[in-house]
Amino acid sequence: MTNAGRKPDRIGVDRSEGFGERLLGVLLDRAHEMPPELIAPLVAEEVARVGGREVSILLQDYEQVLLVPLPGRRLRVGGPEPVENSPAGEAFLSRRTVEVPEEGTGSVRMYLPLLDGSDQIGAMAVTMDRVDDDDRRLLRRLAGLVADMIVTKDAYTDQFFQARRSSPMSVAAEIQWSLLPPLTMTIPQVEVAGILEPAYDVAGDSFDYALNGDILHIAMLDAMGHGLDAATMATVAVGAYRHTRRSHTDLSQVYAFMDKAINEQFGHDHFVTAQIMILDITSGRLQWVNAGHPAPLLIRDRAVVDRLESPTTLPVGFGGEEPVVSERMLRPGDRLLCFTDGLIEEHQAGGAQFGEDQLIEWTDRILHERTQIRAVVRALSHALKQERGGTTTDDATIFLVEWRGGDADHLATLD
Repeated sequence: MTNAGRKPDRIGVDRSEGFGERLLGVLLDRAHEMPPELIAPLVAEEVARVGGREVSILLQDYEQVLLVPLPGRRLRVGGPEPVENSPAGEAFLSRRTVEVPEEGTGSVRMYLPLLDGSDQIGAMAVTMDRVDDDDRRLLRRLAGLVADMIVTKDAYTDQFFQARRSSPMSVAAEIQWSLLPPLTMTIPQVEVAGILEPAYDVAGDSFDYALNGDILHIAMLDAMGHGLDAATMATVAVGAYRHTRRSHTDLSQVYAFMDKAINEQFGHDHFVTAQIMILDITSGRLQWVNAGHPAPLLIRDRAVVDRLESPTTLPVGFGGEEPVVSERMLRPGDRLLCFTDGLIEEHQAGGAQFGEDQLIEWTDRILHERTQIRAVVRALSHALKQERGGTTTDDATIFLVEWRGGDADHLATLD
């Protein structure tokens, strides 16, 4: 369908040519200097111009269990929506619009993913009395713009953080969450997703990544101890890692600089285990250094097929010798599951450790039920937490990477 030559078909609803572009332009212009608390009313106002009503903005909570409503004037604020088994959750996980007809009214409740680039931050819901392809296209673009505004404003307000938090958060966890890159990143050649547990009391675990040209840099870190000491050490480790990574140094030099930073700041009796990787996303060439960290699992054809065994050096901070850089060529579709030891060493009082065998068993089970990276990470983390009795005494972090192979121009045309 096209808007060409169309007149307003309902009072207050403009469907004339070029209206959608004008609406998005006006929203963008008005949002630049608008305080964060006025973003929601502005969105509701603009949605009303295309006949939409009962707008809800739902943000993912830190445990990745619920989509919680953002409060705001002119928004429809109900209860949280579960990520699993709800229309909002389906839109969020699938990155697609979900439409639910409302019985007896002829209206449609639309759920649109809020995507900032490839990072999923939540979903937007709006009720339409009628909807056509032009409306769908405009609302998808509007949802993308809303996501961009939330991410931008989030840098200087606590409003969105407070909405996402469903429980009190420790100071150590506040520090760790402030360090993290987006929990997901997707481009045609590669996708990543991570999760931290326990979300509101994590201390020493962290991960980091960056895509620079054709090279994906990855670090998985686990600082010894608990609480603020561990969070402080992880902060220094991440800072040292980013500093050397941005200086275009090789993996052995990255390890050496991180080791020196931790040793000088905290002394010989403190350490951070680390898995430091680089992946060439054009060729699939993977290189890594293991500094006292659990070996990643290699997933192929939806099953764990191998452990990336390699020579290990001492954890960061212990003054280890120059590490051996291991190497492996990945196949298109291969996935790497990185995790911290809290995932496999956890056990209930008097019981055996959870163990790597159970981790592999659960991973294989979930891979047969789910395919999308983020859904696998969430399901695996939550299943393992439940299997451990619903609580954990140590941080348990998961980071999953999928290399898809091929060139960007070809893959960009695939859906």
